[in-house]
Amino acid sequence: MKEYDIAVIGGGPAGMMAAYAASQNSSDVVLLEKNSRLGRKLLITGGGRCNITNNKPIKKLLNSYSQKNFLKHSFYTFTNEDLFSFFNLEFCEEDDNRVFPKSGKSSDLLKVISDKLQDVDVIYNFEVESISQDFVINDKLKARKIIIATGGITYPQTGCGPEGYYLTSQPVTDIKYGLVPLITKKDLSSIAGVTLYDVVISYKKSRVRGNVLFSHVGLTGPGVINLSNEISESISYNLLENENADLNFEIAIDLIPELSREELREKFTKDFQLKGKTMLKNYLKLFLTNSFIDFFLDEIGLDSEIQLANVNKKAKNRLIENLKRFAFEITGFNKDLSKVTIGGVDLSNVSSKTLESTLIPGLYFAGEVLDLHGPTGGYNLKIAFSTGYLAGLSAGQK
Repeated sequence: MKEYDIAVIGGGPAGMMAAYAASQNSSDVVLLEKNSRLGRKLLITGGGRCNITNNKPIKKLLNSYSQKNFLKHSFYTFTNEDLFSFFNLEFCEEDDNRVFPKSGKSSDLLKVISDKLQDVDVIYNFEVESISQDFVINDKLKARKIIIATGGITYPQTGCGPEGYYLTSQPVTDIKYGLVPLITKKDLSSIAGVTLYDVVISYKKSRVRGNVLFSHVGLTGPGVINLSNEISESISYNLLENENADLNFEIAIDLIPELSREELREKFTKDFQLKGKTMLKNYLKLFLTNSFIDFFLDEIGLDSEIQLANVNKKAKNRLIENLKRFAFEITGFNKDLSKVTIGGVDLSNVSSKTLESTLIPGLYFAGEVLDLHGPTGGYNLKIAFSTGYLAGLSAGQK
């Protein structure tokens, strides 16, 4: 039976980084990957461009996570500057501090990190089915320490699955969909592809400002995707027990967040008198995406070609109310497009300083298999790379 110092399970971003970091202090590291190649999920992130991280200052970056106290040591151990130095490629920073390789190719990143695994034994098509108490894996090889970096449960086509949660007796929280589009009761195929820019989306007391994109089956876009985390966390379900979350709720969009209802009322009163012959649909071009106006007016029962002078008080109130709160009934998550997993290995049983289990000495965790997640925009790959590095560094120390 082959014996290793350290075995890393999972060849995604966290697992590859963990294997690299471990190999800097140990000459006997193996990386076990169930697929025939490494980094399948890395290749499709950011639409194939790979939003590698978010370049906010580190304190502001940490404040973007509900688990910021746990992540602090990982982020300071392997900073964005360390990440850029590690890859040594040209990067560009886009809106909202999102960072991409200048080439626009995630494959460039995968090549760099793969090339740095020259001192690591990589075994492909190796699906870990069991780990004994003395760290024998599949009755085939043995390790002194093990790092589990099997990812979450979403994107099963890349090899992700629930296996990592069952390999040890480590407690696991409820597992849910994260960063997931929403399915609406209303058929939106007539406005599929239309984007609403810089609106406010609300669910109960939660509010997120961002863009909304209409799809054939519902709502997506950064604003909706980020709000979906809070929605998913507020609903009681567990993907390890049942795939179907019982959904029947409403979200609302403030289409003109920069103006209050009273400010809109004052503006409409003035404009409707001055521009009385203007058709309503043409006037609304001041506020709404042109391709959305007819749908909006049809939904609230107003004639798109009515002149402003003929809009009565009741219709004006209806217009204002829906501009400030345009509601959609939600019936499901578009689960096939869920970007991350909410939940995972319970953080209360893992050291934030080393990512070693406090229950099973020699067992470490990294990446999405942990109960860690962030918003869209490079935040989740940042978790993967920084926790992967810290887990590998800690396990590799003698």
